[in-house]
Amino acid sequence: MVTTTSRRKRIPALRVHSRVVITGMGVVSPVGNSIEEAWSNIVAGRSGIGHITSFDAGSMDVKIAGEVRDFDPLTYIPAKEARHMDRFIQLGVAASAQALHNADYQVTARNAETTGVLFTSAIGGIATIIEQQHMLDHKGARRVNPFLVPMMLIDLAAGDISIQFGLKGPNFSPVSACAASAHSIGEGYEIIRRGDATAILAGGSEATIVPLIIAGFDSMRALSHRNDEPEKASRPFDGKRDGFVMAEGAACLVLEDRDVALKRGAPVLAEIVGYGTTADANHMTVPAEGGEGLARAIKLALSKARLAPEQIGYLNAHGTGTPLNEKFENLGIKRAFGGYAYKLPISSTKSMTGHLLGAAGALEAVFCVKALQTGCLPPTINQEVPDPDCDLDYIPNRARPAQIRYAMSNSMGFGGHNVSLIFAGRDHALAGD
Repeated sequence: MVTTTSRRKRIPALRVHSRVVITGMGVVSPVGNSIEEAWSNIVAGRSGIGHITSFDAGSMDVKIAGEVRDFDPLTYIPAKEARHMDRFIQLGVAASAQALHNADYQVTARNAETTGVLFTSAIGGIATIIEQQHMLDHKGARRVNPFLVPMMLIDLAAGDISIQFGLKGPNFSPVSACAASAHSIGEGYEIIRRGDATAILAGGSEATIVPLIIAGFDSMRALSHRNDEPEKASRPFDGKRDGFVMAEGAACLVLEDRDVALKRGAPVLAEIVGYGTTADANHMTVPAEGGEGLARAIKLALSKARLAPEQIGYLNAHGTGTPLNEKFENLGIKRAFGGYAYKLPISSTKSMTGHLLGAAGALEAVFCVKALQTGCLPPTINQEVPDPDCDLDYIPNRARPAQIRYAMSNSMGFGGHNVSLIFAGRDHALAGD
Protein backbone atom coordinates (compact mmCIF):
# COMPACT_ATOMS: atom_id res chain seq x y z
CA MET A 1 0.00 0.00 0.00
CA VAL A 2 1.29 3.40 -0.93
CA THR A 3 0.65 6.11 1.58
CA THR A 4 1.05 9.84 1.19
CA THR A 5 1.65 12.50 3.69
CA SER A 6 -1.17 15.00 3.65
CA ARG A 7 -0.22 18.63 3.74
CA ARG A 8 -2.47 21.54 4.42
CA LYS A 9 -2.86 23.48 1.18
CA ARG A 10 -2.22 27.17 1.32
CA ILE A 11 -5.31 29.02 0.22
CA PRO A 12 -4.39 32.18 -1.65
CA ALA A 13 -5.81 35.41 -0.28
CA LEU A 14 -8.65 36.95 -2.24
CA ARG A 15 -7.30 39.53 -4.64
CA VAL A 16 -8.61 43.04 -4.16
CA HIS A 17 -9.54 44.65 -7.47
CA SER A 18 -7.25 47.46 -8.52
CA ARG A 19 -8.53 51.01 -8.57
CA VAL A 20 -8.31 52.72 -11.96
CA VAL A 21 -7.39 56.36 -12.48
CA ILE A 22 -7.19 58.62 -15.52
CA THR A 23 -3.80 60.25 -15.98
CA GLY A 24 -3.91 61.73 -19.48
CA MET A 25 -6.37 62.73 -22.20
CA GLY A 26 -6.20 63.75 -25.85
CA VAL A 27 -8.75 65.23 -28.23
CA VAL A 28 -9.06 66.02 -31.94
CA SER A 29 -12.57 67.36 -32.55
CA PRO A 30 -14.83 69.89 -34.27
CA VAL A 31 -14.47 72.16 -31.23
CA GLY A 32 -10.68 71.95 -30.99
CA ASN A 33 -7.61 69.83 -31.56
CA SER A 34 -6.41 69.83 -27.95
CA ILE A 35 -7.98 69.37 -24.53
CA GLU A 36 -7.54 73.05 -23.71
CA GLU A 37 -9.05 74.37 -26.93
CA ALA A 38 -11.95 71.91 -26.93
CA TRP A 39 -12.90 72.56 -23.31
CA SER A 40 -12.66 76.35 -23.74
CA ASN A 41 -15.11 76.21 -26.62
CA ILE A 42 -17.44 73.80 -24.83
CA VAL A 43 -17.82 75.94 -21.70
CA ALA A 44 -18.29 79.03 -23.90
CA GLY A 45 -21.10 77.26 -25.75
CA ARG A 46 -19.41 77.56 -29.14
CA SER A 47 -20.64 75.21 -31.85
CA GLY A 48 -18.21 73.30 -34.05
CA ILE A 49 -20.85 72.67 -36.71
CA GLY A 50 -20.48 74.29 -40.13
CA HIS A 51 -21.00 73.78 -43.84
CA ILE A 52 -19.17 70.76 -45.23
CA THR A 53 -15.83 71.65 -46.81
CA SER A 54 -14.27 68.21 -47.37
CA PHE A 55 -16.39 67.57 -50.47
CA ASP A 56 -18.92 69.42 -52.62
CA ALA A 57 -22.23 68.90 -50.80
CA GLY A 58 -24.21 71.05 -53.22
CA SER A 59 -26.34 68.16 -54.44
CA MET A 60 -26.88 66.70 -50.96
CA ASP A 61 -29.97 67.33 -48.84
CA VAL A 62 -27.69 67.60 -45.81
CA LYS A 63 -24.87 70.11 -46.22
CA ILE A 64 -23.59 70.48 -42.64
CA ALA A 65 -21.33 68.51 -40.31
CA GLY A 66 -18.85 68.81 -37.48
CA GLU A 67 -15.50 68.67 -39.27
CA VAL A 68 -12.04 68.54 -37.70
CA ARG A 69 -10.24 71.57 -39.09
CA ASP A 70 -6.55 72.48 -39.31
CA PHE A 71 -5.47 68.91 -38.61
CA ASP A 72 -2.07 67.85 -39.93
CA PRO A 73 -1.39 64.13 -39.36
CA LEU A 74 2.33 64.72 -39.97
CA THR A 75 2.48 66.49 -36.62
CA TYR A 76 2.06 63.04 -35.06
CA ILE A 77 2.90 60.43 -37.71
CA PRO A 78 5.80 60.03 -40.18
CA ALA A 79 4.65 60.79 -43.74
CA LYS A 80 5.28 57.30 -45.10
CA GLU A 81 3.19 55.69 -42.36
CA ALA A 82 0.44 58.31 -42.50
CA ARG A 83 -0.15 57.48 -46.18
CA HIS A 84 -1.04 53.94 -45.15
CA MET A 85 -3.66 55.01 -42.60
CA ASP A 86 -7.27 56.01 -43.16
CA ARG A 87 -8.20 59.36 -41.65
CA PHE A 88 -9.97 57.70 -38.72
CA ILE A 89 -6.71 55.98 -37.77
CA GLN A 90 -4.70 59.20 -38.15
CA LEU A 91 -7.11 60.99 -35.81
CA GLY A 92 -6.86 58.14 -33.30
CA VAL A 93 -3.06 58.13 -33.29
CA ALA A 94 -3.06 61.91 -32.79
CA ALA A 95 -5.42 61.78 -29.80
CA SER A 96 -3.39 58.92 -28.30
CA ALA A 97 -0.12 60.82 -28.71
CA GLN A 98 -1.65 63.79 -26.89
CA ALA A 99 -2.95 61.57 -24.09
CA LEU A 100 0.41 59.85 -23.54
CA HIS A 101 2.17 63.23 -23.50
CA ASN A 102 -0.31 64.70 -21.04
CA ALA A 103 0.04 61.65 -18.81
CA ASP A 104 3.83 61.96 -18.93
CA TYR A 105 3.75 58.26 -19.77
CA GLN A 106 7.07 56.86 -20.97
CA VAL A 107 6.86 53.47 -22.66
CA THR A 108 9.77 51.28 -21.55
CA ALA A 109 10.82 47.66 -21.67
CA ARG A 110 9.41 47.32 -18.16
CA ASN A 111 5.88 48.52 -18.89
CA ALA A 112 5.32 47.86 -22.62
CA GLU A 113 3.87 44.39 -22.06
CA THR A 114 1.41 45.61 -19.44
CA THR A 115 0.24 48.65 -21.41
CA GLY A 116 -2.66 47.93 -23.73
CA VAL A 117 -4.90 49.68 -26.23
CA LEU A 118 -8.70 49.48 -26.46
CA PHE A 119 -9.47 51.85 -29.29
CA THR A 120 -12.43 51.65 -31.62
CA SER A 121 -14.77 53.13 -34.19
CA ALA A 122 -18.35 52.60 -35.29
CA ILE A 123 -17.67 52.52 -39.02
CA GLY A 124 -13.90 52.50 -39.57
CA GLY A 125 -12.18 53.32 -42.85
CA ILE A 126 -15.20 54.05 -45.00
CA ALA A 127 -13.47 56.80 -47.00
CA THR A 128 -10.77 54.35 -48.05
CA ILE A 129 -13.35 51.72 -49.05
CA ILE A 130 -15.20 54.21 -51.24
CA GLU A 131 -11.99 55.51 -52.80
CA GLN A 132 -10.72 52.04 -53.63
CA GLN A 133 -14.06 50.87 -55.01
CA HIS A 134 -13.83 53.81 -57.39
CA MET A 135 -10.28 52.74 -58.27
CA LEU A 136 -11.45 49.18 -58.97
CA ASP A 137 -14.36 50.36 -61.13
CA HIS A 138 -12.30 52.76 -63.23
CA LYS A 139 -8.76 51.39 -63.33
CA GLY A 140 -9.06 47.70 -62.52
CA ALA A 141 -8.12 45.27 -59.76
CA ARG A 142 -4.37 45.72 -60.15
CA ARG A 143 -4.64 49.36 -59.13
CA VAL A 144 -6.36 48.67 -55.81
CA ASN A 145 -4.21 49.85 -52.90
CA PRO A 146 -2.46 46.90 -51.18
CA PHE A 147 -3.10 48.73 -47.89
CA LEU A 148 -6.88 48.78 -48.45
CA VAL A 149 -7.67 46.11 -45.88
CA PRO A 150 -5.51 47.40 -43.00
CA MET A 151 -6.71 50.94 -43.72
CA MET A 152 -10.39 50.04 -43.50
CA LEU A 153 -10.49 47.61 -40.55
CA ILE A 154 -11.81 49.05 -37.30
CA ASP A 155 -9.27 47.17 -35.16
CA LEU A 156 -6.37 48.78 -37.02
CA ALA A 157 -6.92 51.93 -34.98
CA ALA A 158 -5.88 49.95 -31.90
CA GLY A 159 -3.28 48.04 -33.91
CA ASP A 160 -1.58 51.12 -35.36
CA ILE A 161 -1.61 52.91 -32.01
CA SER A 162 0.14 49.94 -30.41
CA ILE A 163 2.70 49.86 -33.25
CA GLN A 164 3.35 53.60 -33.11
CA PHE A 165 4.06 53.59 -29.37
CA GLY A 166 5.30 50.03 -28.78
CA LEU A 167 2.40 48.92 -26.58
CA LYS A 168 2.28 45.13 -26.19
CA GLY A 169 -0.53 44.58 -23.69
CA PRO A 170 -4.19 43.71 -24.36
CA ASN A 171 -5.25 45.11 -27.72
CA PHE A 172 -8.67 45.05 -29.38
CA SER A 173 -11.63 47.16 -30.50
CA PRO A 174 -15.06 46.78 -28.89
CA VAL A 175 -17.61 47.61 -31.60
CA SER A 176 -21.08 48.74 -30.52
CA ALA A 177 -22.00 51.60 -32.84
CA CYS A 178 -22.28 54.89 -30.95
CA ALA A 179 -21.52 53.23 -27.60
CA ALA A 180 -18.20 51.81 -28.87
CA SER A 181 -15.65 54.09 -27.22
CA ALA A 182 -17.62 54.10 -23.96
CA HIS A 183 -17.26 50.32 -24.06
CA SER A 184 -13.52 50.78 -24.70
CA ILE A 185 -13.23 52.78 -21.49
CA GLY A 186 -15.39 50.41 -19.49
CA GLU A 187 -13.63 47.27 -20.67
CA GLY A 188 -10.22 48.91 -20.23
CA TYR A 189 -11.24 49.68 -16.66
CA GLU A 190 -12.18 46.05 -16.07
CA ILE A 191 -8.93 44.73 -17.60
CA ILE A 192 -6.89 46.85 -15.21
CA ARG A 193 -9.12 46.00 -12.24
CA ARG A 194 -8.56 42.29 -12.72
CA GLY A 195 -4.80 42.73 -13.08
CA ASP A 196 -4.30 41.93 -16.77
CA ALA A 197 -2.71 45.32 -17.49
CA THR A 198 -1.36 48.29 -15.56
CA ALA A 199 -2.32 50.86 -18.20
CA ILE A 200 -4.74 51.08 -21.12
CA LEU A 201 -5.14 53.69 -23.83
CA ALA A 202 -8.92 53.77 -24.27
CA GLY A 203 -10.97 55.72 -26.76
CA GLY A 204 -12.32 55.95 -30.26
CA SER A 205 -12.14 57.78 -33.57
CA GLU A 206 -14.43 58.41 -36.49
CA ALA A 207 -14.08 59.91 -39.97
CA THR A 208 -17.41 59.43 -41.75
CA ILE A 209 -18.08 62.78 -43.38
CA VAL A 210 -18.46 61.28 -46.84
CA PRO A 211 -21.49 61.44 -49.16
CA LEU A 212 -22.43 57.76 -48.81
CA ILE A 213 -22.67 57.74 -45.02
CA ILE A 214 -24.44 61.07 -44.85
CA ALA A 215 -26.92 59.87 -47.46
CA GLY A 216 -27.38 56.61 -45.57
CA PHE A 217 -28.21 58.26 -42.25
CA ASP A 218 -30.36 60.84 -44.02
CA SER A 219 -32.39 58.11 -45.72
CA MET A 220 -33.23 56.92 -42.18
CA ARG A 221 -34.44 60.46 -41.40
CA ALA A 222 -31.83 60.66 -38.67
CA LEU A 223 -30.01 63.87 -39.71
CA SER A 224 -30.84 67.53 -39.20
CA HIS A 225 -31.71 69.55 -42.32
CA ARG A 226 -31.09 72.94 -40.72
CA ASN A 227 -28.55 73.81 -43.43
CA ASP A 228 -29.06 77.57 -43.19
CA GLU A 229 -28.15 77.68 -39.51
CA PRO A 230 -25.39 75.10 -38.94
CA GLU A 231 -24.57 76.29 -35.41
CA LYS A 232 -28.20 75.80 -34.39
CA ALA A 233 -28.73 72.45 -36.09
CA SER A 234 -27.71 70.19 -33.20
CA ARG A 235 -30.33 70.82 -30.53
CA PRO A 236 -30.76 67.83 -28.18
CA PHE A 237 -33.85 67.91 -25.95
CA ASP A 238 -35.23 70.98 -27.76
CA GLY A 239 -38.81 70.90 -29.05
CA LYS A 240 -37.68 71.68 -32.61
CA ARG A 241 -34.89 69.12 -32.89
CA ASP A 242 -34.93 67.43 -36.28
CA GLY A 243 -32.05 64.98 -36.14
CA PHE A 244 -28.38 64.72 -35.30
CA VAL A 245 -25.41 66.33 -37.02
CA MET A 246 -22.65 64.04 -38.29
CA ALA A 247 -19.21 64.78 -36.85
CA GLU A 248 -15.70 63.37 -36.94
CA GLY A 249 -12.81 63.26 -34.47
CA ALA A 250 -11.10 61.21 -31.80
CA ALA A 251 -10.59 61.12 -28.05
CA CYS A 252 -8.29 59.03 -25.89
CA LEU A 253 -7.88 58.53 -22.13
CA VAL A 254 -4.90 56.95 -20.40
CA LEU A 255 -6.24 54.59 -17.73
CA GLU A 256 -3.81 53.33 -15.08
CA ASP A 257 -3.69 51.11 -12.05
CA ARG A 258 -3.91 53.68 -9.26
CA ASP A 259 -1.01 52.28 -7.22
CA VAL A 260 1.27 52.14 -10.24
CA ALA A 261 0.29 55.66 -11.27
CA LEU A 262 0.94 57.08 -7.81
CA LYS A 263 4.28 55.30 -7.60
CA ARG A 264 5.49 56.92 -10.82
CA GLY A 265 4.17 60.35 -9.79
CA ALA A 266 1.59 60.49 -12.56
CA PRO A 267 -0.70 63.53 -12.95
CA VAL A 268 -3.89 61.91 -11.63
CA LEU A 269 -6.95 63.64 -13.11
CA ALA A 270 -9.87 61.49 -11.97
CA GLU A 271 -10.90 57.93 -11.13
CA ILE A 272 -13.30 55.54 -12.86
CA VAL A 273 -15.57 54.10 -10.19
CA GLY A 274 -18.53 52.63 -12.07
CA TYR A 275 -19.35 50.88 -15.34
CA GLY A 276 -22.64 49.36 -16.43
CA THR A 277 -23.56 47.92 -19.81
CA THR A 278 -26.80 46.37 -21.05
CA ALA A 279 -28.78 45.54 -24.20
CA ASP A 280 -32.32 46.62 -25.08
CA ALA A 281 -33.16 43.50 -27.14
CA ASN A 282 -35.82 45.67 -28.71
CA HIS A 283 -35.14 47.22 -32.15
CA MET A 284 -32.24 47.96 -34.49
CA THR A 285 -32.42 51.73 -34.00
CA VAL A 286 -35.15 52.62 -31.48
CA PRO A 287 -34.35 52.56 -27.72
CA ALA A 288 -36.38 50.25 -25.51
CA GLU A 289 -39.78 51.50 -24.38
CA GLY A 290 -39.48 53.67 -21.31
CA GLY A 291 -35.69 53.72 -21.58
CA GLU A 292 -35.52 50.58 -19.49
CA GLY A 293 -32.26 49.32 -21.02
CA LEU A 294 -30.43 52.56 -20.30
CA ALA A 295 -31.94 52.64 -16.80
CA ARG A 296 -30.48 49.21 -16.07
CA ALA A 297 -27.03 50.32 -17.25
CA ILE A 298 -27.20 53.37 -14.97
CA LYS A 299 -28.25 51.24 -12.00
CA LEU A 300 -25.45 48.75 -12.65
CA ALA A 301 -22.87 51.55 -12.75
CA LEU A 302 -24.22 53.04 -9.52
CA SER A 303 -24.16 49.62 -7.85
CA LYS A 304 -20.55 48.97 -8.88
CA ALA A 305 -19.55 52.43 -7.66
CA ARG A 306 -21.51 51.89 -4.42
CA LEU A 307 -23.18 55.25 -4.90
CA ALA A 308 -26.69 56.51 -4.33
CA PRO A 309 -28.32 58.30 -7.26
CA GLU A 310 -28.21 61.59 -5.31
CA GLN A 311 -24.40 61.50 -5.26
CA ILE A 312 -24.10 62.04 -9.01
CA GLY A 313 -23.48 65.77 -9.55
CA TYR A 314 -23.57 65.89 -13.35
CA LEU A 315 -24.74 63.67 -16.18
CA ASN A 316 -23.45 63.94 -19.76
CA ALA A 317 -26.37 62.52 -21.74
CA HIS A 318 -26.23 60.64 -25.02
CA GLY A 319 -28.53 63.36 -26.38
CA THR A 320 -28.16 63.13 -30.15
CA GLY A 321 -30.94 65.46 -31.26
CA THR A 322 -33.26 62.83 -32.70
CA PRO A 323 -36.86 62.92 -31.38
CA LEU A 324 -37.12 59.34 -30.14
CA ASN A 325 -33.65 59.22 -28.53
CA GLU A 326 -34.35 62.12 -26.19
CA LYS A 327 -37.84 60.93 -25.31
CA PHE A 328 -36.65 57.50 -24.20
CA GLU A 329 -33.40 58.74 -22.66
CA ASN A 330 -35.41 61.20 -20.58
CA LEU A 331 -37.62 58.33 -19.39
CA GLY A 332 -34.61 56.11 -18.69
CA ILE A 333 -32.99 58.76 -16.53
CA LYS A 334 -36.21 59.16 -14.55
CA ARG A 335 -36.50 55.40 -14.17
CA ALA A 336 -32.97 55.12 -12.77
CA PHE A 337 -32.80 58.26 -10.64
CA GLY A 338 -36.38 58.52 -9.40
CA GLY A 339 -37.35 61.91 -8.01
CA TYR A 340 -33.72 63.06 -8.02
CA ALA A 341 -33.82 63.10 -11.83
CA TYR A 342 -35.49 66.52 -11.65
CA LYS A 343 -32.59 67.92 -9.60
CA LEU A 344 -29.75 66.33 -11.57
CA PRO A 345 -27.87 68.73 -13.89
CA ILE A 346 -27.73 67.12 -17.35
CA SER A 347 -26.32 68.30 -20.66
CA SER A 348 -25.60 67.04 -24.15
CA THR A 349 -22.30 68.35 -25.45
CA LYS A 350 -23.31 66.96 -28.86
CA SER A 351 -25.18 70.25 -29.18
CA MET A 352 -21.73 71.75 -29.87
CA THR A 353 -19.61 68.88 -31.18
CA GLY A 354 -22.19 67.08 -33.28
CA HIS A 355 -22.29 63.29 -33.09
CA LEU A 356 -18.91 61.56 -33.36
CA LEU A 357 -20.58 58.14 -33.53
CA GLY A 358 -18.06 55.58 -32.23
CA ALA A 359 -15.83 58.31 -30.75
CA ALA A 360 -18.64 60.13 -28.93
CA GLY A 361 -18.44 58.24 -25.63
CA ALA A 362 -14.72 58.89 -25.19
CA LEU A 363 -15.05 62.60 -26.00
CA GLU A 364 -17.91 62.95 -23.54
CA ALA A 365 -15.90 61.10 -20.88
CA VAL A 366 -13.20 63.75 -21.35
CA PHE A 367 -15.78 66.47 -20.76
CA CYS A 368 -16.94 64.73 -17.56
CA VAL A 369 -13.36 64.72 -16.26
CA LYS A 370 -13.00 68.41 -17.12
CA ALA A 371 -16.25 69.19 -15.29
CA LEU A 372 -14.86 67.46 -12.20
CA GLN A 373 -11.56 69.32 -12.53
CA THR A 374 -12.90 72.80 -13.16
CA GLY A 375 -16.19 72.96 -11.29
CA CYS A 376 -17.94 74.02 -14.50
CA LEU A 377 -20.81 72.06 -16.05
CA PRO A 378 -21.07 72.37 -19.84
CA PRO A 379 -24.34 73.57 -21.37
CA THR A 380 -26.78 72.15 -23.87
CA ILE A 381 -26.93 74.96 -26.42
CA ASN A 382 -29.86 75.68 -28.75
CA GLN A 383 -32.42 75.22 -26.01
CA GLU A 384 -35.20 77.44 -27.30
CA VAL A 385 -38.48 75.51 -27.40
CA PRO A 386 -39.63 73.39 -24.43
CA ASP A 387 -40.61 69.78 -25.09
CA PRO A 388 -42.93 68.08 -22.58
CA ASP A 389 -41.11 64.79 -23.27
CA CYS A 390 -37.84 66.42 -22.12
CA ASP A 391 -38.68 67.97 -18.77
CA LEU A 392 -35.42 67.63 -16.84
CA ASP A 393 -32.64 70.15 -16.13
CA TYR A 394 -30.60 70.20 -19.33
CA ILE A 395 -28.34 73.14 -18.33
CA PRO A 396 -29.79 75.32 -21.09
CA ASN A 397 -27.50 77.47 -23.23
CA ARG A 398 -24.92 78.56 -20.64
CA ALA A 399 -22.36 76.67 -18.58
CA ARG A 400 -23.04 76.44 -14.86
CA PRO A 401 -20.56 76.62 -11.96
CA ALA A 402 -20.87 73.64 -9.63
CA GLN A 403 -18.39 71.75 -7.48
CA ILE A 404 -19.17 68.08 -7.95
CA ARG A 405 -17.65 64.84 -6.71
CA TYR A 406 -19.08 62.38 -9.25
CA ALA A 407 -20.00 62.68 -12.93
CA MET A 408 -21.75 60.17 -15.17
CA SER A 409 -21.62 59.71 -18.93
CA ASN A 410 -24.22 57.69 -20.85
CA SER A 411 -23.89 56.25 -24.35
CA MET A 412 -26.35 54.37 -26.54
CA GLY A 413 -25.83 52.62 -29.87
CA PHE A 414 -27.81 51.14 -32.75
CA GLY A 415 -28.48 47.51 -31.89
CA GLY A 416 -29.66 48.42 -28.40
CA HIS A 417 -26.29 48.91 -26.70
CA ASN A 418 -26.22 50.96 -23.47
CA VAL A 419 -23.22 52.08 -21.42
CA SER A 420 -23.01 54.13 -18.25
CA LEU A 421 -19.67 55.30 -16.83
CA ILE A 422 -19.09 57.06 -13.49
CA PHE A 423 -16.06 59.22 -12.74
CA ALA A 424 -14.85 60.59 -9.41
CA GLY A 425 -12.72 63.69 -8.95
CA ARG A 426 -9.02 63.89 -8.19
CA ASP A 427 -9.52 64.16 -4.43
CA HIS A 428 -11.37 60.87 -4.40
CA ALA A 429 -8.69 59.27 -6.58
CA LEU A 430 -5.93 60.32 -4.22
CA ALA A 431 -7.78 59.30 -1.05
CA GLY A 432 -7.05 55.96 0.60
CA ASP A 433 -9.12 52.82 0.04
